Amino acid sequence: MAGGPGWRVGPDGGRPQGRSCAHLGLLQASELPPPAPPVGCADCLARGWNWVRLRRCVTCGHVGCCDSSRGLHAHDHHVRSGHPVVLSLAPDEDWAWCFTDEVFLLRSGPGGPERRAGRQPG
Repeated sequence: MAGGPGWRVGPDGGRPQGRSCAHLGLLQASELPPPAPPVGCADCLARGWNWVRLRRCVTCGHVGCCDSSRGLHAHDHHVRSGHPVVLSLAPDEDWAWCFTDEVFLLRSGPGGPERRAGRQPG
């Protein structure tokens, strides 16, 4: 997949430039209105843990905590399911991450990275 309109691979310090993502097309399906905001990371809630930021799986909608959180449940979901891309649910972030291709994905055009790049994957 060359990529879906509206998203592009963004710069990510420490990684080689010119990388691509074979899963950009999945983000177009995620343009549907998001479900109601989650209460939190269900896996963390079940354990009585706190989380830092939440990520939503583009393939199935599963919500898990970020890699900066104790549980790393979004990454764990990727490992168990093979689903490649997550969207940040943080209100000050507007990006996605592809676990498979290890690339940071930004919206292109109006409302894109200039608007809310926020913190990068974590």
